[in-house]
Amino acid sequence: MFKVGDLAVYPAHGVGVVEAIENKEISGSTGKFYILRIMNNGMTIMIPTNNADSVGLREIIALSEVPQVYEILKDKEKKSVKNSQTWNRRYREYSEKIRTGSVFEIAEVLRDLNLLKLQKDLSYGEKKILDTARNLLIRELALATNTGEENIEEEIKTIFNY
Repeated sequence: MFKVGDLAVYPAHGVGVVEAIENKEISGSTGKFYILRIMNNGMTIMIPTNNADSVGLREIIALSEVPQVYEILKDKEKKSVKNSQTWNRRYREYSEKIRTGSVFEIAEVLRDLNLLKLQKDLSYGEKKILDTARNLLIRELALATNTGEENIEEEIKTIFNY
């Protein structure tokens, strides 16, 4: 259960702030909803409190889990998606991983696309997913470690040499 002012991660949209918990009537039934404002773009999302787990709403990762994210990024030997797949198949797999909302899956997408970028040009969709994964990861890691987004971005640039 989140409280007003808590930070929460909404899959594929990133970190948001619980601005309110309100009772709303929708389609004749009343329910309690989290009102979540996404920090990146200001979008507001209403999430039924009794449905929060099933839509993937979760807390920001713990500081103790941050090293695991960096290990995934640095593991250049392991690739979960094969280069021989067509770009649209890779795109679907990467999109699915982003939609899970798991910071670890997002780290895998960022790693895999950065490694793929060294071998071939990315499609427009893959470039978009790369940007999305990078932005989602930077924001969450910055909040988890209580450091600036610029610092996290520099660490990621160092890992991938760009």
